[in-house]
Amino acid sequence: MPSFKIDVSTAVVFVATAPVPKLVNKQTGEIAVDRETGAQLATVGLLISDEGEGNLYQVTVPNTGIPEKLTPGTPVSVIGLKARDWENEFNGQKRHGISFRAVAITAGI
Repeated sequence: MPSFKIDVSTAVVFVATAPVPKLVNKQTGEIAVDRETGAQLATVGLLISDEGEGNLYQVTVPNTGIPEKLTPGTPVSVIGLKARDWENEFNGQKRHGISFRAVAITAGI
């Protein structure tokens, strides 16, 4: 599925939830890895506010692109943010949504 770049150059971005490992399998605790680099992936909650509207996004980022001690409330910049729609079927139920992925998050605006 194609992905689309998201321009956050005029947005104010804050960490809403600290990074947590992105799991492939919750039962085994297997952590997802980037297919190209092999880096482990994490999910970070970001509050992105632009043009008077704020939204919370769960963004997947390689661990190599996340500064240490990234805590809620920290102002950040997001590098290479993209959105991709997805769809799957699990136990006969179709699910769909939009996933968000970034190359890196840097502390400070």
